[in-house]
Amino acid sequence: MAIHFDDIIIGAGQAGPSLAGRLTRSGRKVALIERKLFGGTCVNTGCTPTKTMVSSAYAAHMARRGADYGVQIGGAVSVDMKAVKARKDAVVAKSRNGVEGWLRNMPNCRVYTGHASFDSAKEVRVESDLLSAERFFLNVGGRAVIPDLPGIGEIKYLDNVSMMDLDVLPRHLVVVGGSYVGIEFGQMFRRFGSEVTIVEKSSRLVSREDEDVSTAVKEILEKEGIHVRLHAECIHFHPEGTDIAVGVDCGVGAPEVLGSHVLLAMGRRPNTDNLGLEKAGVKLDEKGFVTVDDQLRTSVPGIWAMGDCNGKGAFTHTSYNDFEIVAANLLDNDPRRVSDRFLAHAMYMDPPLARVGMTEQEVRASGKPALMGMRPMKMVSRAVEKGESEGFMKILVDAESKQILGASILGVGGDEAIHCILDVMYARAPYTTIQRAVHIHPTVSELIPTMLGDLKPLT
Repeated sequence: MAIHFDDIIIGAGQAGPSLAGRLTRSGRKVALIERKLFGGTCVNTGCTPTKTMVSSAYAAHMARRGADYGVQIGGAVSVDMKAVKARKDAVVAKSRNGVEGWLRNMPNCRVYTGHASFDSAKEVRVESDLLSAERFFLNVGGRAVIPDLPGIGEIKYLDNVSMMDLDVLPRHLVVVGGSYVGIEFGQMFRRFGSEVTIVEKSSRLVSREDEDVSTAVKEILEKEGIHVRLHAECIHFHPEGTDIAVGVDCGVGAPEVLGSHVLLAMGRRPNTDNLGLEKAGVKLDEKGFVTVDDQLRTSVPGIWAMGDCNGKGAFTHTSYNDFEIVAANLLDNDPRRVSDRFLAHAMYMDPPLARVGMTEQEVRASGKPALMGMRPMKMVSRAVEKGESEGFMKILVDAESKQILGASILGVGGDEAIHCILDVMYARAPYTTIQRAVHIHPTVSELIPTMLGDLKPLT
């Protein structure tokens, strides 16, 4: 006989635990099922560990630049990878244990550890236990895509998870994939001391961004000594002694790159393939994402999907917002929707890249009459003073409504400054709201009003 709950949450990522808190406080009896690591991707294999390691890499980079600031450091700067890993592990463990402890001590919440699989739309099995509920909430996350490339079975490769288990420095790291994950790891390990080559099959890095952003990112990475191979159409692998040969077949440069380690950073897929969702009748799209409506309801009444598994964002902040949308609709009589939010994300290379809303390319394709403003970071006093003036900021405005359509900031502090723009977009206020604001000097944000005061028609 099934053990009955009011609500069952599958997955303890960013959305699940917070939803459990709201549901239990409303008087609901909740079961939360987690098969492995509490806290999900962000805490265990995403934001928290990678940004902790990025900080270690930044410290090494700035130590090497000490002379630029009049600071003399005797001897060569070296990196202790065991210490880097230990620091990362300690930060992760604190976060993960905090999430698990919160859930296990939450009144009206029972935690199950194990793999969950649906028997029907109202029942789920966890190991030997059969559980039933009126409502189910999927928060099962995603994992790295491992494409079936020629020779992949003949080599040892790393993904975003195993990459962070290294406590030795790769002699030559070959990163296959030139987007967010690949670039962050590539720059990080270059700063730790590895030779790094980034291999990308398309014509430019971070191809979802505008071409000027891609060009600037490539220039920044190459200035640090990272090799970038674009147009790699025929990627393949084979062992070469103790090394790994990565075939790229690019039109320019050697047809193969020889590395000691290979990182595959070629996208992610949802963890929806072994949940028995077909038994529950839950529909998936062609990529395996759970199909949801604007309020995150699946094709089956009484089942919702939040976070990476629904294909509506794949970021920590969108996952948490998914929780807010579900809770608002179910508990607050507040009809919030996914379509209310603006696309916003950041890439944590150094300097960081932050973007909100539409790209310049998307604005041009829309046919909207638009205005655009740009400022190089070398015109930002704060960036110059810090000795970190690479990159630029760009903003696009609807010429008729005066509302902001989108912005990109590639520069020091850009991941924080972008929120000046994001908040005004959510307020549906005209760009003059920021243009006429008096920002503090010296900051990165103070150049946003200046940039908005010099808008020109997008031709």
